[in-house]
Amino acid sequence: MVEEQAPYACGLDAAVDVVGGKWKPMILWALHAGRTLRFGELKRHIPGVSEKMLIQQLRELESDGIVHREVYREVPPKVEYSLTDLGQSLNAALLPLGLWGDTHMAQIVASKASRAGKASKGSEGSHKGSGGSKGSAAAKGSNASAGSTVARAV
Repeated sequence: MVEEQAPYACGLDAAVDVVGGKWKPMILWALHAGRTLRFGELKRHIPGVSEKMLIQQLRELESDGIVHREVYREVPPKVEYSLTDLGQSLNAALLPLGLWGDTHMAQIVASKASRAGKASKGSEGSHKGSGGSKGSAAAKGSNASAGSTVARAV
């Protein structure tokens, strides 16, 4: 007899499955407070996201019941996105996390810069240095800034 395993170990596991990734929290913040946005408007609210990635993330959020997609049958076609009640409650749960990020952003950015500096100093003696860690830290730092800008709008 095969024992079925529960899909999630706990509630946090389920929540992270729904909101996990780089762009989903940004989509949720952009759609906060009952805001309804067209695709292009949503893309402008999320700096750095590609159209392909935004479409993929919106489809996942829609299939999880977090985002509602309304298609208007007109020429040119009009599509609007908004949060469902489930999405609104998820956004409310993320608010303390966004506030925590705003409060500690300077410390987080400094820690990442420090790690990036140590990584580049460690590879200075080697001709094989990838240089990837410095760029990655800078990219992550800019994402933190973008997230806080959206979070402050809440």
